[in-house]
Amino acid sequence: MTTPIKPLPEEIHRWIARARWLRWMDAIAAWLACGAAWTAILGSASAGQAAVLSLATLGLGLVVRPIRILWRPISAGVGLAVSSGLHAGTRAWYVRSSRADLVLVTARHGTRLVIAPPDLDADEVLSVRRTRVFLLPADESGAS
Repeated sequence: MTTPIKPLPEEIHRWIARARWLRWMDAIAAWLACGAAWTAILGSASAGQAAVLSLATLGLGLVVRPIRILWRPISAGVGLAVSSGLHAGTRAWYVRSSRADLVLVTARHGTRLVIAPPDLDADEVLSVRRTRVFLLPADESGAS
């Protein structure tokens, strides 16, 4: 007989949904930053042109992957805040856009964490930036 699989805690389901909202907030912040930059360049007389140019710049930023990945001012701050207490030996939830896995933190190097997910071999680990992913302590989320 196999062991029954526990469902994800409700708090983790909320964080999966929050991750989507935080990414949208990053996009809005990018649009506002582009709008402010174009307004400064063009002057306040052409605010409509600045809005159109900022939307075009945002569209270009969405297509160019390195810009899209690196621009995460809001979600990066939240990711750093929620994973601040993690250290080697701590269990954590690795939250992605559609699922979450329970992982083991094996090392911490500044903003990088090395994690061991359950689906990899025993010798394989992932090095992730806390500014790009959400790693939540497993004990605080109600999972043990």
